[in-house]
Order: sequence, then structure tokens, then C-alpha cells
Amino acid sequence: MPNGIISGAHRVVKGQTRPEHISLKWMATHVVEPRLSTYRISLFTGSRSIYPRAAARMRVAIIGAGPSGLVTLKYLLAAEGSLGTEPVEVRLYESESGVGGTFLARTYEEAELVSSRQLTCFSDFRCEEDEPDFLSANRYVEYLKEYCSRFNLWPHMNFSCPVTSVDKRKQGGHTVTYLLEGDEHTWECDAVAVCSGLHVEPSIPEIEGIERVPAVLHSSQLKRRDQFGIDKNVLILGSGETGADISVLAVTSATKRVVLCHKNGFHLAPKRNPRPRFTFERPPDPYDRPQLPIDVSRASLLDTAYVHPWLRNSSALWTYYDYYVRWILWTSWGTMHGTDQWIGGKPKGWTTAEIFFNKAGYKLSPYINAAWKPKKPQGILERIRRWIIRTPQAQVGEGQQVEIAPWPERIDENGIVRFRNNGRPEYLRIKDETIKPDVIVFCTGYNHEFPFFKGRKSNPRYYEGKLIRDIWPRDDPSIAFIGFVRPNLGAIPPLSEFQAQVWVLNLLSPERVVGAPLLPRDELHYRLIHKKHARIRYGVDHESYAYQLALDMGSAPSFSDVLRLGFSETGVQNGSGHKGCWWKLPLTWAFGANFNTKFRLIGPWKWDGASEVMITEFWDTVARREMFFGHFTVSIVPMLIFGPTSLLVFIYASVYNILLEVAGVVRGSWVGQPLHDKK
Repeated sequence: MPNGIISGAHRVVKGQTRPEHISLKWMATHVVEPRLSTYRISLFTGSRSIYPRAAARMRVAIIGAGPSGLVTLKYLLAAEGSLGTEPVEVRLYESESGVGGTFLARTYEEAELVSSRQLTCFSDFRCEEDEPDFLSANRYVEYLKEYCSRFNLWPHMNFSCPVTSVDKRKQGGHTVTYLLEGDEHTWECDAVAVCSGLHVEPSIPEIEGIERVPAVLHSSQLKRRDQFGIDKNVLILGSGETGADISVLAVTSATKRVVLCHKNGFHLAPKRNPRPRFTFERPPDPYDRPQLPIDVSRASLLDTAYVHPWLRNSSALWTYYDYYVRWILWTSWGTMHGTDQWIGGKPKGWTTAEIFFNKAGYKLSPYINAAWKPKKPQGILERIRRWIIRTPQAQVGEGQQVEIAPWPERIDENGIVRFRNNGRPEYLRIKDETIKPDVIVFCTGYNHEFPFFKGRKSNPRYYEGKLIRDIWPRDDPSIAFIGFVRPNLGAIPPLSEFQAQVWVLNLLSPERVVGAPLLPRDELHYRLIHKKHARIRYGVDHESYAYQLALDMGSAPSFSDVLRLGFSETGVQNGSGHKGCWWKLPLTWAFGANFNTKFRLIGPWKWDGASEVMITEFWDTVARREMFFGHFTVSIVPMLIFGPTSLLVFIYASVYNILLEVAGVVRGSWVGQPLHDKK
């Protein structure tokens, strides 16, 4: 690994540790009584706050020191310099012993991020260019520590300090109750950011007879391969990204048999853009750079930027990507289920608007293909495809196989699994098999709750449809939920950064929020479709959600903005050594994904180093795309389709609105004429 992280001209040396924990006992037990003559007005309720004017700083509590909590803390502290507001007093409470959240407490051997560093790293603290595209979980925790050191976040954080309750005060604000070294304390504040994460309390579905299995674990308890034992039968429950990772760990261990169970199908996706090769192309050079990560392969121009709201809110964009995903899957592997996936696919009729792409699946598919992948081409069309297209195939050890099965219905008195009849081929294949597991691993996710809130508010479903931009309640902007959306293809940390920016802006300088009050009609286009009884009900399209939040802040640069910035900041020598590179900025803006740094070129959180990152790291990212199976299919074709379509919709909508106005004027003039009595 490289020796540090760079941020503009700043470098932080790896290995720096946080300062000693600052005890809150004195502050928690010494209360300064306010003077009645110096009350200040609460920002949200109009009531008088208990804090004296001499100490009139806004107080904000943050719950959780994962990526979401850290980036929220950073923007609250940066508001004074960026927004020109008064400084904010912030305290962050974390129940674990360090920063990182789930990346610190609930990871396993060989775990790595499924989102790329280009997308996942925060806007103004970038990884070194020679780091791998996908960081290990351990490396990412180190990155977060370096982020804390770079922005001096450590003094504001308190570890091994769980929050037990958050109560709303009658006078306005909130009372946070927490435990510190076994003692209970309280802190009164004006606002609270809930950043406790999605992955805390394990979800373990009930299965009849589970007690008959010798070893039952949740994935959060699994840390190493040796926990599977030797020559054991392992049953993995859950086919998400964790289930795929754990299955690969199990099948590459000294296990006897590995079976992966699913409820309703899954979609194995690649971490990198697929690269089918035409038979007439030269063989790949071993020194070629790896394919571009798939989460930064989508161009933003005419996908999110310059798309008319009518088109944006329609299903047209989703329909295109439905066809594109099926086409690239079939072209690359001859199947539409997923990445070289021949069994366990999603039900017929699935769309990209409702599925979560399993980007750990590329490692799993070779292990499930032994029993299901056709050995010979099936039909003339498949023969033609194989003659024209060659896709590199992953190789696995002989005899290494992950079997696919439906969800268990029960475990009988002999410890044998009885599976549900899901009517699929995997059930017909395994129904007569004797599967007697020695180890069961639940990869079934986590229960989502807020135990520090009382009553119905402890259940996240209470907030469905009540949060502005999925961040704060419409009736109480002093509460924020940061990091609780899940992108179908993207990363949570950069979306948390956008959410923190919008919330802090609305909290401290609400007059600068564009288009306030923010309306629900601008939220439908980024939401994923979820079934009535779905466990995950907070899915979003990463690119659309990021762009919407940027619009809300006035941070989405226009084409004229990037041209101006290209000439003014990179077209002349600006000390960065990139003279004459003005054209890179608009090209990266158009053909690049919605990187968080892109939305710091302008707006309330403008950062002077954003242009340099755009024309270096992100330009390199765009330039790495393959021409045909990259720029042409993911950028140029959508632009050729949706560019003219958007133009026609703009023209139609303009004419339609003009006619409505004319009709309104005519109707108003007719209604306004005096009535005359008949003679």
C-alpha cells in the first residue's frame, strides 16, 4: 500500500493515531445555569433555548463514527469557513472503540469494498493514484482514520460511548442520554444527526429445527476461514453480497460441501465493466490496466444533466438500461440472469429499477457453473455469438463447487434440510439430496431500528414518506438520518457526504437551499421500486439521487460553468502544472459519473482543489474506458437517444405551457366581463 492519502497539496502519513479519549464526565456533571436575560431563539421552533447568548453556539450531536458520522462531523465543523455561519459545537458518540462502523466491527477475512475508491472516497480527500481500484476493508478503516486526522475530527469524538435515548425537549432541541465508563450522562443540543448505520443488529429469520444444527452463526460473527472447520457441510442462507463472499470463503476452505440458499433469485453483477473481445482483436496484454469499475462507467450528460423533468420522471431511462444490461450480459456470457450466471436468476420480468446488483457475484459464478453452465452452444444464435465474441473465463480448482438451493422450510429430526418447492430447476435437482449441515451461516442482513428513540419512532418504517430527500422529517429539520439509503449500483459513503452537505446547509443557512421548500415530486425519479413486503425499502439510483441533492444545493455545474472554469482554472497556469488542459474539465463533466468532487466546483461547498481532481484522477478514470463496450454503449448511444428526445420534450413542454397561459388569460378576461341584465 502507498504511504499516505493526498488531498490537494496535503499529505497525511499513514499510521497516525487519534489523541487520547477526552472524558466528558466533567462536562456531563457540571451544568452552567443560563441567565434569563440572555435567552436566544431556537432556529426550528421559535421557542427560547436554554443556552445563554454568551455561549450561543449551535450544539449538534452525532450518533455513529462510521463514514456517515465522520463526514457529517466534518461539514458541521467546516460550515463556519464555507457558509460564513457561526461555529458549531459538535459531539460525536460511538459505541465501538474506534472509527469505521461496520467496516471496523463486522468484516471478515479477505473482505474488500464492492464500490470503487474513485466513487467511495470523499470529495476532498482522495486516495493515491497507485492504490487498487477496490480497497480492502482494513485499508478503508485506515483511510477513515487519516480523514479524521486531516480534518482534526478526533477532539470531537467519544468512543465506547453508546447513546441510550434521544428525547425532544419542550423548550426546543433535544436531550441526548449516553453511557460513559458505566455512568449515565446527558447533553442538551439543538440538533441530532443519526448516523448509526444499516448494519448493526443481526436479522436471523426463524427456521424450524435450527437447533439441530451443531454450529449456527450470523455473518457478523464469522471472521476467519477456520471457523468453518474441516470436512464440514456448510449451508449459507442469503444470496446478497455477503452471502456471495462467505460462499467463496467456504468453498475455498477445507469444507466438504457448500450450499447457498436464496428466497427469490439474485443477480450476480461484475465489479468492473464487462469486456467481451471480438475474435479478430489482439489477445489482452498482461500489462493492460484492468477494466474500469462498473460503478463509475455511466456518463452523466443527458442521463441526469439536461434531462427534462417529464423525461426524468418517466420510465424511458430505466427501459434503456434494462435493455442495455440484458444485452451486455448476453453478449458477454450468453445468459441474461447475471454475470456468467446460469441458475438462481431473478423472476421473469425483473427491471433495473427494482434490483440490487450483487457486485461480489463475479467471484461466485465460476463456483456455481459446474452443474449448470452448458458445455456446448445451445442453438444457432449462441454458436454465432461464441464465434464472434470471446469473454475471458475465471478458473477455479477442480471439485470446488457451490450448490444452489431454495430457502429451507425446516430441518427435520435427523438434522436434514427440507427445502421449499419454489418451482425452479434448483429445487428439482436438490429435493432428493441429503443435506445435513454441520454449519449454518445466516447472511440475512440486519434489523433496522433506532433504539434510542421511543415508541413508533424507533421503527424506520415510521419515517417512510415523511423525510425530505430521505434525510430529515418534514416537521422537524433538527433531526437527520445520514447514510440510510442504499444504491442499487454505487456506494453509501459518497451519498452520505451529499446528505450531510444538504442537511447542514438547511440547518445553518436554509435561505441558500435552492427551490425550498423541497417537494416530493422531485424524489420519485431516484427511488427504486420495492415489493410490498420487501425488507429493503430505501433503495435509490446512485446517479439520480446524487444529482438531485446537488441541484438542491445549487452545486450542479452547467456546461457554461465548466467551460468558464476550464479556461479560468486549467487553461492558464494556476500552480498545479496543468496549463492548457481546459478541455479535460468539460469532457470529464460530460462523460464522467456523478463523482462527489464534481459538485464542489461551484455552490456553497465550493472547494479550490475540485478542478485539479477532475482533470487528473477523474479524467484518467474516463480515459480508461474501452471505446466500444464503454464510451459507445454507455455514453454515446444514450446521448444519441436521449439528447434529441429531451430536446423534443423541452419544445413540447414549452409550447404546452404557453398554450396553458394563453388559455388562462382568455378564460380570465371572459370571466372578468360584467354581466348585463337581459332587457
